[in-house]
Amino acid sequence: MTAVTNAPGQGFPAPPEPGLTPNEVLDRAEAIAPTLVGLQAETEQRTHYSRQTHEEFARAGFYRLLVPRRYGGYEFGIDTFMRVVTTLARGCPSTAWMYCLGATHAIAAATLFGEEAQAEIFRDGDFICPATIVPSGSAVPAADGGWVLNGTWNYCSGAPYATHFIGHAMVQGGDGPPAPMLFVAPRDQWRLLDDWGRQLGLKGSGSHSVTVENGRIPASFALPGTHLSEATVADGTPGRELHGNPQYGGGPLSYMVLEIASLAVGIAQGALDVYGDLMRSRRTLLPPVVGRAEDPDYQFWYAEAAGMIAAAEAGVQGAIRQWQELCELGPEGFTREQDLRITTICRHTIRLCWTAVESYLFPTAGSSSVRQGERLERVWRDMSMLHSHAGFAVFLPTVANREFTRVHFTAP
Repeated sequence: MTAVTNAPGQGFPAPPEPGLTPNEVLDRAEAIAPTLVGLQAETEQRTHYSRQTHEEFARAGFYRLLVPRRYGGYEFGIDTFMRVVTTLARGCPSTAWMYCLGATHAIAAATLFGEEAQAEIFRDGDFICPATIVPSGSAVPAADGGWVLNGTWNYCSGAPYATHFIGHAMVQGGDGPPAPMLFVAPRDQWRLLDDWGRQLGLKGSGSHSVTVENGRIPASFALPGTHLSEATVADGTPGRELHGNPQYGGGPLSYMVLEIASLAVGIAQGALDVYGDLMRSRRTLLPPVVGRAEDPDYQFWYAEAAGMIAAAEAGVQGAIRQWQELCELGPEGFTREQDLRITTICRHTIRLCWTAVESYLFPTAGSSSVRQGERLERVWRDMSMLHSHAGFAVFLPTVANREFTRVHFTAP
C-alpha cells in the first residue's frame, strides 16, 4: 500500500537490509513471539523487556519499520507495523505494549515536524519515542529562539530504551490562558523515573514517567498551538510533502487508537491460545466427565470468544485499510469526521476483545488457571489495565463520540 519514493540511490542512506520485505518482518515477529511467553514474569519484575530482547528487535528491524526511507528506515505501511504489534502481543502483552508505544510515533514525527527537525530526529535510523497527550509542565522561549522545558510526564510507555520523547507542555500566551505545545525532546534532555511496576497490569510495559529539568530544544522541535489528538491534516502535512508518501498525512487521533486496538486483538488471541490448551488437556468437573473439547458448554464458550476475537481482528484490519485509503485520497479526504469515525470502530473492537476474555475465557477456565503468575491471569490483568486507559474508558466514549456526531451533522 505504501509508495516509497525516497529510495536508496537518490542521496538517501540505505537501511541495514535494503531488500527486507514486509513478509520477512512478519515472519520474524512470528518466530519471536512464542519466546516472549516464558519471559513474562521477569519482564514484569524488571518493569520492561530485557536488553537482549531490545537488541533482538533492533536486529529484526522493528525500530525502523515506520521511519522514512530518506533517513535509513524501511517506510513500511502501518498495516505491516500493526500486524507485528498484534503478533508480539499474542506472546507477551507488556512487551508488545512497550514496543508499540515506543516505535509507533515515527508516524507522528514524520507527519507533523518539518525537514530540519526530522533530519536530526531520525539521524540514527532506529527511532524509539514514547509520547503522552496530557499537557504538563511548561515551555518558555529561550534567547536563541528555542525552548526551555520543565515538567514531569507520566505513562511514557517505551521509555527505558527510548531515543526521544514526545509530549505537550503549556505555553503562557500573553494575557490569555496557557496553550499546549507539541514538542520532541532528545534522550539527553530528560530523565527516566523509577515509578512503574506497581500497577494492576502491563507491569512490564516500561510505562515510566519522564522528567525534564531546564531541558533545551531548538525551535524546529516544537509546534506551538498543536495537540497531537486534535491535529488536523486536512490542509496537508510537512511529512506528506517531504516524503511523497500519503502515510505521513493521516489522522493522528485515529492512528493512536489503531495502536491500542491492534494490541487488544493480540492480547485476546493469546488468551484464546491458553484456553485452547485447556480445552485439549482438561476434563469437565461435573458428569458426564469428558474432555472439555467434547463438552457442549465449553464448546459454546470457546466459540463465542473465538468469534468475538475474530470479529475484532477483522474490524481492526478494516479500520487500518480505511485509514490507508483515506491517506491515498489526499489531505481533503482525511477530515475530522473520518478521523473520529475510525476511532469508533477501534473502540468497539477493543470492547469485543475485553468481553471475550472477561465474560467467557477468564471465568470458565478454572481457578487453577488464573492463579497469580498463570498466563491467563496475567492476560486478564493486562486487559483490565488497557480497559481502564483514560483514552479508551473516558475520552473515546464521551468527548470523541460527541464530537463525531457534532461534525457529522454540521454542514461543511
